[in-house]
Amino acid sequence: MKIAVCDDDKAAREHIVSLVKEQIQDAEIMTFATGEEMLEVQSTFDISFLDVEMREISGMDVANHIRQEEQGNTKSIIIFVTGYEKYMNSAFDVSAFHYLLKPIDEEKFRSVFLRALDELYAVRERTKRFILVRNSGIQQKVYLKDIYYIESANKKIIIHTKMGILDSYGKMNEWEQMTGRGFYRCHRCYLVNMEQIVSYNADTIKVVNGDKLILAQKKYNDFIRQYMKYAKDGGIVNV
Repeated sequence: MKIAVCDDDKAAREHIVSLVKEQIQDAEIMTFATGEEMLEVQSTFDISFLDVEMREISGMDVANHIRQEEQGNTKSIIIFVTGYEKYMNSAFDVSAFHYLLKPIDEEKFRSVFLRALDELYAVRERTKRFILVRNSGIQQKVYLKDIYYIESANKKIIIHTKMGILDSYGKMNEWEQMTGRGFYRCHRCYLVNMEQIVSYNADTIKVVNGDKLILAQKKYNDFIRQYMKYAKDGGIVNV
């Protein structure tokens, strides 16, 4: 596990590192005094602790850069640790996991960090889920995380994935059961991976690869409820 701590206050960096080590001993922890230092390493981290107000490049700038790099992929966990409440609303724009105020309440930190670990492990488990697809007579393993959406057309099932398009057969109800949690039947012809959604409105859902799917009018309210539940339960959100 790789963890970043970015704060221009040395004492704050050391305090966060000590609190992390209390909970997990074998983590690889890198510390940075500026946002520039963190971006220069061009590395990805499972969890990033970011101060908001820093010289030149702020923690919010670093968070935005992280999310841009992750577009369409599994999102890492961002936790802001700052002395200012005024940036709390902006934290939602980068899908921050939490917003901790300085001086750090150690019990609160432990609680947030343990929940972050739980979510991280849950995400890792989700990335292992797969289905077997018969494509051109060959049985093929397809990871659910790599599917944009599944389409029913001309009595065939078309699976749109990061590796390309696969043709198969079956009923959409059966595919809906196979994919399970994290996929939503937005129209009788479409089953969308909520992890791959980048925007939506009253009648359309757009996914990472740019395709637009029909959102049935009668399903809009249910879709909103299901998508909010998916996000609350730790699902990856790109919207």
